[in-house]
Amino acid sequence: MKKQMKFVVAILVTAALSSAITFVITKQGAVSVSGDEKFSKLMAAYTKVKDEYYEKTDDQKLVDGAIQGMIASLDDPYSTYMDQEEAEGFNNTISSSFEGIGAQVEEKDGQILIVAPIKGSPAEKAGLKPHDHILKVNGKSTKGMSVNKAVSLIRGKKGTDVKLHLNRQGVGNVDVTITRDTIPLETVYAKLTKDKIGEIQITSFAETTSKELDKAIDDLEKKGAKGFVIDLRDNPGGIMTEAIEMSNDFIDKGKVIMQVEEKGKKQVYKAEKERKVHQPAVVLVNGGSASAAEIMAAALHQSSGIQIVGEKTFGKGTVQNAQNYNDGSSVKLTIAKWLTPDGSWIHKKGIEPQVKAALPSYAKLPYLSPKKSYELNDNGDEVKAAQKMFQALGYKAKANGEYDQAFQSIVKSFQTDNDLKADGILTGDTTTVLMTKIQDKLKNNDTQMKKAIEVLKKEMK
Repeated sequence: MKKQMKFVVAILVTAALSSAITFVITKQGAVSVSGDEKFSKLMAAYTKVKDEYYEKTDDQKLVDGAIQGMIASLDDPYSTYMDQEEAEGFNNTISSSFEGIGAQVEEKDGQILIVAPIKGSPAEKAGLKPHDHILKVNGKSTKGMSVNKAVSLIRGKKGTDVKLHLNRQGVGNVDVTITRDTIPLETVYAKLTKDKIGEIQITSFAETTSKELDKAIDDLEKKGAKGFVIDLRDNPGGIMTEAIEMSNDFIDKGKVIMQVEEKGKKQVYKAEKERKVHQPAVVLVNGGSASAAEIMAAALHQSSGIQIVGEKTFGKGTVQNAQNYNDGSSVKLTIAKWLTPDGSWIHKKGIEPQVKAALPSYAKLPYLSPKKSYELNDNGDEVKAAQKMFQALGYKAKANGEYDQAFQSIVKSFQTDNDLKADGILTGDTTTVLMTKIQDKLKNNDTQMKKAIEVLKKEMK
């Protein structure tokens, strides 16, 4: 689009939705609009601002503002206008190659929420959890903020820090400082247990995920895998076509994978090739399993009888696509809703597992930064979280949020047990060892994975 025509970009974008409008540019450079009265009103407003506003205006900002307002009027958190920087970040996320903290963020009911951290990312290491409510980013309130604006504040160059002020249900408000890094490219992680069960964790649905999954299945089958646990926990979704391709690995040819409904018209997507996996399988999900992850979970259950284990999923049942413009900006728009094979719409409802399983309560505790110091006479939610961690490790701490002499003695005992300086202050190496032991305990006591394997073994008999 020519630069001298920037001032009609908003009209041209809108006109793509209707052909009942024409533009006439006079010799004096004025623009007249004939056709639909609604578009004449829009241009009249633009002209008035351009000609009469008491300060100098910026054509591009006016155009961007018009588009942003049009998209915002849809009241849909998944439809958004992205400027050049935001569009680049979105495209990088889809290709699973970018720098930041590595967490999917969404706006829901006016709140900026963590959908799920990415495996191996700074966000996961910092202990971010699904449904964490981001109250502030580097001290700036997210109230009334668009999700794209929040993401632009959170994302940044490798090695830089971002401070998040969070609210976590059942824990309270916590501050987390995260050092940004390069986000891992891999989206599929697989291992074979001693019982010949293939555990396949899928962290997102990016451009190469279906190929990664096929390779993981082939490698596990060569090693003698007798069954599979498909771990979709904390998987925020991604590319719909990848979910369809991957679901086909577990579903017989001709069976329905999903349906897409657009303005009342339904399109049914079926398995187009012979299934790849014939061994028993189960799917593992939690509240961070969203979008494409929910497509796959529902497809495997409803069209292949595969049981779902874990917790209710996030509940995102809409489909978006992105329209890129010559200046690098983009509009991401909800174009349809997707339905499960039986025609159910899980939007804002989620998918209930057939077999429910939760992680231990300490799995929801926040990350404590080794850079912060907690000592005698301190108090608050973070002290209370630390006390619960010590409880989980077998120490007789009271979770009252008070750093009293009794808790100081417990910290000293922990330090002595781990060859640390026994000064009774929770900071530095003491905090690092505490967090590492909690993570190791959770890894060794993954009650959801244990339940999934238990269910799978019954299927394997």
